[in-house]
Amino acid sequence: MISFENDYLEGAHEKVLEKLVQTNYVQESGYGNDTFTADAISKIRQAIDMPEAAIYFLVGGTQTNQVVINAMLNKYEGVIAGDTGHISVHESGAIEFSGHKVLTVPSDNGKITADQVKNYIDDFYEDSNYKHMVYPGMVYISYPTEYGTLYTKSELESISNMCKTYEIPLYIDGARLGYGLVSDEADLDIKDIAKYADVFYIGGTKIGALCGEAIVFTSNNEPRHFTSIVKQHGALLAKSRLIGVQFAELFTNNLYLDISLHAVDMAMQLKQAFVEKGYQLYLDSPTNQQFFIMNNETIERLSEYIKFTCWEKYNETHKIVRFATSWATREEHIAYLKAHI
Repeated sequence: MISFENDYLEGAHEKVLEKLVQTNYVQESGYGNDTFTADAISKIRQAIDMPEAAIYFLVGGTQTNQVVINAMLNKYEGVIAGDTGHISVHESGAIEFSGHKVLTVPSDNGKITADQVKNYIDDFYEDSNYKHMVYPGMVYISYPTEYGTLYTKSELESISNMCKTYEIPLYIDGARLGYGLVSDEADLDIKDIAKYADVFYIGGTKIGALCGEAIVFTSNNEPRHFTSIVKQHGALLAKSRLIGVQFAELFTNNLYLDISLHAVDMAMQLKQAFVEKGYQLYLDSPTNQQFFIMNNETIERLSEYIKFTCWEKYNETHKIVRFATSWATREEHIAYLKAHI
């Protein structure tokens, strides 16, 4: 059986594993003070063309979202996000658990707009009881979104400018950042992400690393004593080298984007195979996540040969299903898929 359930089914890219083995017996300090972490920070700063950016490494995406949002918001503030946003749906209330409300607005195929941000904040302050309400203190978006869709540079710039108008930070969840940046439909690069976001993270867990995400504060705006805040969350890794080594390798010789491009190429082949067999797209995603509308009988039949995710109910007889490719998807996986759909 072949699985397209998600994009973190395998371990790590072989070059990352090789580097971990090669450096295994090198003695290094911990908690971010090792030379591997310093190398990774230097390479990421160079990639985003921000030599002063503050960069930290955490283990996973939910942990990263919770720590960043909790550290940047005041106790009485919440975070504006689309109703399909990862922090809204698939993080078990991690943001609320840390004391901050997720303030949802309707999303369109995973995306929200600058006007929605403006309207939410204006409506908040027009309420005479706003002092008794949760203040909007941040905007959260994902690139790519949870539906594999992309913000254009113009859309991202508009949201960023709106956040600046209201003096709140824009936070971009980049769990699948590479898969968005290499898409044929992307009109921005990682430097643009860094330009428009106040803070974002570069996902490694889903793109070639065993684990790890790189948090980037772009404008001398990291919270005071951020390392202490990370440790209070139980998120400070003693063996920081584990993530430092991986990101240093991922940002060597364009590896991060090259393996992301492979995943998107596989996804386009997967999408074409389904379309040629007459399956209906739920939406036309240009990235590694592909969504289809399937009847329940077909889902039951395919599940005997292929693992995938039932994303949500479409109607009484159909569901929306997701197939995800990754840096590790192989041609033979696509061939197997074609033989069974």
